[in-house]
Amino acid sequence: MTQHSRPLASCDRRAFLGIASAAGAISIVPRHVLGGPKHVPPSEKITLAHIGMGTQSFSELEGLLADPNIQIVAVCDPNTDSSDYVEWGKHSIRSRIRAMLGDPSWRENDSGCPGGREVGRLVVDAYYARQRGGDKFKACSAYADFRELLEKETGIDAVKVMTPDHLHATVAVAAMRKGKHVMMHKPLANRMSEGRLVVRVAKETGVATHLLAYGAAPGNAAIVEQIKQGAIGRLREIHNWTNRPVWPQYDRVPTDRPPTPKGFDWDLWLGPCMPRPYHPHYTHAVFRGWYDFGGGSIADMGIYSLWPVFVGLGLGVPQSAEAWASHTCAIVDNVSRTVRNDWSFPHASTVRFTFASGSEGPRPELFWYDGGMRPRLPNEVEAAGVELGREGIAFVGEGGTIVAGFNGQSPQRIAGGKREPLSLDPPSRPGGAVASDRRGRQGSWIEAVRGGPPSPGEFPNAAAITDAVNLAAVALRAGRKVVFDGEKMAITNAPEANRFLVREYRPGWELA
Repeated sequence: MTQHSRPLASCDRRAFLGIASAAGAISIVPRHVLGGPKHVPPSEKITLAHIGMGTQSFSELEGLLADPNIQIVAVCDPNTDSSDYVEWGKHSIRSRIRAMLGDPSWRENDSGCPGGREVGRLVVDAYYARQRGGDKFKACSAYADFRELLEKETGIDAVKVMTPDHLHATVAVAAMRKGKHVMMHKPLANRMSEGRLVVRVAKETGVATHLLAYGAAPGNAAIVEQIKQGAIGRLREIHNWTNRPVWPQYDRVPTDRPPTPKGFDWDLWLGPCMPRPYHPHYTHAVFRGWYDFGGGSIADMGIYSLWPVFVGLGLGVPQSAEAWASHTCAIVDNVSRTVRNDWSFPHASTVRFTFASGSEGPRPELFWYDGGMRPRLPNEVEAAGVELGREGIAFVGEGGTIVAGFNGQSPQRIAGGKREPLSLDPPSRPGGAVASDRRGRQGSWIEAVRGGPPSPGEFPNAAAITDAVNLAAVALRAGRKVVFDGEKMAITNAPEANRFLVREYRPGWELA
């Protein structure tokens, strides 16, 4: 397999070579060549391959570059270098890159959003040259294909997975089976079978893993602790709503055929998915709205807000999921017809999950809302003058209701005709309720890589929430309530829906 990369634009390459030369950058011999142990001693940097160089990657890159425990030695992306990415504020990514490069005029005539592996290579090398000029460091390599990276970069300790959702399991499983520690953006996978495979391989290989959604909602974790202490009596319902999608939610498969951009390997971007013609409506930050490539709004945000709820309440795998979704219409032969859509998530939806009873009795029902949908809460909440924001969470109990921001911010308790702020104590149970981590998003993972205890954000701890977000997609596609047997990973009341639990693989990309 050949490395698919082209040189940087001459001005970028010359700028880097000047910086790197001044820094005296040289290659280092990886510890693995010398036969070292699997864990990385504190005296050595964790050598990391960064797989995926898009909008979110550059949003988070500086935190990794500035971490003295980590050395990025390789980047990977099917795209070489382009300015057609989607961002959440004009020139926000370019501004971040300029800051990392120390160059306020970088691409001053480029009005788009930059991304791609060569941009990643430039930023990594230039940042290290500026910030670690006295260090000896290995110049960053760039790859189009993560498989080639894993074959050639044998000395790396770990990878960070920042690809679109459909590649998460494929990359993570390959890396773990190579003995590499893995840090990954959410979700674990956008198919239930793949999510379970990721968890299984993590257990089998024993590498240190970390899902970056961990610790994002300490408020929700603390609220759960208050509820367990009786703050609102027996918990009956949980309602969680978001303003997502914040990307174009296409409801039709594109029929036009624009050319594949120069320097973009469409075949590699598709990875395990079945072939289809290239279209920009699938790629970059808009992939999340397609069943093939993304996990929808709940996979985008629900893992943040609901993971500590699942852990703290011990909800486990949902017993059923039922979804209600918006639809669109099209004029066909002068007749308005409902569009039958089995390729993309709806513009708005509500999903209801139920769970098997536990030792303490019935577990609460969980409701998820996206696309502007919000719950109808008890009358006393409305009477108390509570106005629901665009995003939020509510816990309804027999003795009152707690309403808070999406991740548990500013919680209020409404009970007995009173409305008052809820005082929270941060949860402290190791490996239990999710709490914020002062060491940063990857702090507990770094300790695990160095031989310490597993991160509370390790992949197996995300098994139940991963099943839930993927079961939501199954319910949406099935168009009916689905009853789920978690032990057998099977829909029992609608066998035809079982096909949505797995992916149809392109030959040569199968996972097992």
